[in-house]
Amino acid sequence: TKRPRRNHGAVFKAKVALEAIKGDQTLVELSERFQVHPNQIVKWKKVLLEKAPEFFDKGKSTKEPDVKELHAKIGQLAMENDFLSVAL
Repeated sequence: TKRPRRNHGAVFKAKVALEAIKGDQTLVELSERFQVHPNQIVKWKKVLLEKAPEFFDKGKSTKEPDVKELHAKIGQLAMENDFLSVAL
């Protein structure tokens, strides 16, 4: 008999992946313990290792503002100010 499809939450996936990274148990032992296929554990572990650097870089902004866009905005605001000063 087939088991119904299960959707695992992010917390569960992270827990299983961390256990796999620790290496205290084999993949077969982890799959029996958590009732998931060993291939799924390998996928979750791979995703965790790939996404870990992004977690630590979240607070840092390396993107610089677009200078052309900022100059365009300054020009637009200057025109609006000139128009409103004449209108008043």
